[in-house]
Amino acid sequence: MINRRTLLRNLSALPLVGGFIGSNYLLGKDGVADRTLGDKSYRDYYKELGVRTFINAAGTYTAMSGCLMRDDVLDAINYASKQYVNIDDLQDKVGERIAELLECEAATVTAGCFSALSLGLAGVLTGTDAKKAAMLPTDLTGMKSEVILQKSHHIGYAHALVNCGVKLILVETAAELEAAINDQTAMLWFLNYGNPDGQIKHDEFIRLGKKHGIPTMIDCAADVPPKENLFKYTKMGFDLVCFSGGKGLRGPQSAGLLLGRKDLIAGARQNAAPRGDTVGRGMKVNKEETLGMLAALENFLSRDHDADWKLWKAQIQHIHDAAASVDGVKPEIHVPEIANHVPSLKISWDMNKIKMDGNEVREKLRMGHPSIQTVGDKESLGITTWMLNPGEERAVAPRMKEILSGMA
Repeated sequence: MINRRTLLRNLSALPLVGGFIGSNYLLGKDGVADRTLGDKSYRDYYKELGVRTFINAAGTYTAMSGCLMRDDVLDAINYASKQYVNIDDLQDKVGERIAELLECEAATVTAGCFSALSLGLAGVLTGTDAKKAAMLPTDLTGMKSEVILQKSHHIGYAHALVNCGVKLILVETAAELEAAINDQTAMLWFLNYGNPDGQIKHDEFIRLGKKHGIPTMIDCAADVPPKENLFKYTKMGFDLVCFSGGKGLRGPQSAGLLLGRKDLIAGARQNAAPRGDTVGRGMKVNKEETLGMLAALENFLSRDHDADWKLWKAQIQHIHDAAASVDGVKPEIHVPEIANHVPSLKISWDMNKIKMDGNEVREKLRMGHPSIQTVGDKESLGITTWMLNPGEERAVAPRMKEILSGMA
């Protein structure tokens, strides 16, 4: 499946055009959008502004606005918007509730997973010392200044660590990691979806951190579902665990979770808003997002995940069958082992029979009515259904078949 950086690069080259089919519309049996959303009337801001909406058959990509929040989350956000609270008081209580739900020492709501990475490391560097927190990222006097990670885990999102002013030390083997540890080593960082590519696996990484008394952090941004991952990595022994809130948890797109050791979470909070002289001041989480993230987590934990999986699988099968009916097309259903662990579809075809590459097919899907966003590369088309509204597969399947059949 296309990675996040490649997706961003591809999207930046695409023009904005009209066409206003999206999540505020309910699809009828014929795939035509119905502008009635229950009994509630609403102002169509997207249409007024000329911003195109689309059916999301791609996944929870930030550039595509992540996920659609569930009703429980919207109710919590609306509730929070009507009254004032002290931000620290709310974060204290929400953090306690999340830690209780996820059976970990402590937790806090952050401004996305990237923010969780920055704040978690800042907490490791400064603890609860306000003077040290005010020094980041330009002056690490009296603090450690290096973070060790595997070369295969060094992606763009590691910039969240560099934001704290540290130097990244890249290694490949356990022996290299141990040799790199010195009195400036602040933390060991692990990218969960990079686990298959790295030579140092979870257990050994944690063991090395504990052996040398160095905190370990794991980035699990897109690693829900399965539900068990919310508990797995803190219980495994990672000192800090980071999740996105606006992906599989279906919370606010600009929220995330930082879980782990109580002392390190306290340090992260020292570096976060509302404190004004910290590296995390711009990573503000408002009361609506904080409460919305709690509601999203509660909703997720209480869901019938087997029923969700059954729905996604049926939707992906419906699209698969439509693709398979076109001569020369080879659809393959698969489930990624790590990150976006949901039923997914890779569609390839004989380009001698179908005179289009993957980019052209995606562009036709995107530019059509309804507009449909997908992922992939020049050789294939990638589709997921877990961000579709029920019934939207009935619009995706015939449109895709029409394009591949050369009828569009």
